[in-house]
Amino acid sequence: MYKPPHFIEDDLAKQYALIRENPLGLLISGEADGPVANAIPFLLDDTFGEKGRLQAHVAKANGQWRAIRDGAPVLVVFQGVDAYVSPSWYETKRETGKVVPTWNYAMVQVRGAARVIEDAAWLRTQIGALTAGQEGQRAAPWAVGDAPEDFIASQIKGIIGIEIDIATIDGKWKVSQNRNAADQRGVVSGLRDELATPDALEMAELVVRYGRKE
Repeated sequence: MYKPPHFIEDDLAKQYALIRENPLGLLISGEADGPVANAIPFLLDDTFGEKGRLQAHVAKANGQWRAIRDGAPVLVVFQGVDAYVSPSWYETKRETGKVVPTWNYAMVQVRGAARVIEDAAWLRTQIGALTAGQEGQRAAPWAVGDAPEDFIASQIKGIIGIEIDIATIDGKWKVSQNRNAADQRGVVSGLRDELATPDALEMAELVVRYGRKE
């Protein structure tokens, strides 16, 4: 990943938070005829090792697991909030006109060796924890145990577990750190007042948090 120094976010707690808030990761691996990518929801176990472990499952019909079953290296990309940034928001536009559009975003990339798991008990625990993580905030959360056990057992027969011990984890928060304070204020105003979408408002908060202090 291209990482200009001012965009690097190496705080592990912030990287973990982005993964947990955006658990649908893009699992990328290499095969003989080229790269393969699939969007898969992941669980993060931050108690394992120095950097943690990712756990997921895929359908047996998804052939990607066969390519990574023997410890092949993989890349998982977690995309956080993003927003288009108009050059018209910059004070520099009024001063010199020397501005161009860009895109702000927050992202985490994880690399490690993958292995597959076909143990039914492991898979039952993984899908239970994954479901609980998403259902937990609902007033009446659904649990895997709400479905008939024989039905769940039959579903488990159709999936394969994936586990990745994190070897490297990289964070990139591109949130206007390379602009001057006046331009950053313009970006915040544009995101809040012109776009005003939930993602734009979240991005505005990141620009404020990472922005220049006067």
